[in-house]
Amino acid sequence: MGVLGFMAFRSSPVSDAIAALDERSKEIFRRIVEGYLENGEPLGSRNLSRILPMSLSPASVRNVMSDLEELGLIYSPHVSAGRLPTQVGLRFFVDAFMQVGDLSAEDRASIDRQVRAESRDNPVESMMNEASRMLSGISRGAGLVITAKSDPILKHVEFIRLEPTKALAVLVGEHDQVENRIIELPAGVTSSQLTEAANFLNAHMTGQTLPELRKQLDKLKIDVRHELDTLSQDLVERGIAVWSGSPDEGKPAQLIIRGRANLLEGLAGADDLDRLRMLFDDLEKKDSLIELLNLAESGPGVRIFIGSENKLFSLSGSSLIVAPYRDDDDRIVGAVGVIGPTRLNYSRIVPMVDYTAQLISRLSRGGAL
Repeated sequence: MGVLGFMAFRSSPVSDAIAALDERSKEIFRRIVEGYLENGEPLGSRNLSRILPMSLSPASVRNVMSDLEELGLIYSPHVSAGRLPTQVGLRFFVDAFMQVGDLSAEDRASIDRQVRAESRDNPVESMMNEASRMLSGISRGAGLVITAKSDPILKHVEFIRLEPTKALAVLVGEHDQVENRIIELPAGVTSSQLTEAANFLNAHMTGQTLPELRKQLDKLKIDVRHELDTLSQDLVERGIAVWSGSPDEGKPAQLIIRGRANLLEGLAGADDLDRLRMLFDDLEKKDSLIELLNLAESGPGVRIFIGSENKLFSLSGSSLIVAPYRDDDDRIVGAVGVIGPTRLNYSRIVPMVDYTAQLISRLSRGGAL
């Protein structure tokens, strides 16, 4: 690959790059990329010369391919093999050639039907599960939904002892959302102290969100010292700490992924398996969720990250198509998307991710489930 050509291409706008290619170069490049997206196979000059709409000999096709290689748009995976698009080539194709159409009425109806098929017991979580399953089904990749942690107005709290040194701290929001966290108990805490600590918190926290409660923590500590014994004080502070987490609260609490098995298809060898393992490891990290949501927030609408453009999954060579969804106040509260190999069907997946994000925004607002 010509490094100078590659650098020159990267530094010029897409329109300039298009202008640098004549019609036959564009056609050959488009066929190579579409062949790759279709079946993952390199396309050689002989096969290209047969399928091109213009009459070109294999030798002429090879000359054009050499120019495209100099620009850093394609490369040869093996000696004497055909050509595949580079990551830069894929990005150029997505920006300059890809036609993203509107979804058909049939596709919209199908997404609506699947995403709305929620359970009565847990409508929001069920909706998110269905969304990730549906995106996985259409994409050959894994569907993902990131739900951000909301700040419910608090209604009730209790501590349930599990064993001498552990208790379940149960937090109930005004819409009966329930969060359970396990906390370590101070040594020697009695059942009556558990009740006393819960009663104290219920008296002080009702009608507030956790961030509001956190702001009052210093004042609460003074009240605690006056009203409760040392062990109960410790319990109250542990309860607030375990529920409210860090000041960065409001970050994603959950990542729902469906269709991991799709990513196992078409793996060529040990290297591919290693990359996939890296991807799964990345997805398990809490920081990855925050990074994913930041990526979705970084621009309007659907974002496409190919290979190393997204530092989160750069080592696994995966592509990410992601769009944010919003709450009543138009704040971004989560994201939906697809992650998979770089040969995803971008033109089909982009409008589906976009529509799904809009649908979840609508369904999430005002409890319109």
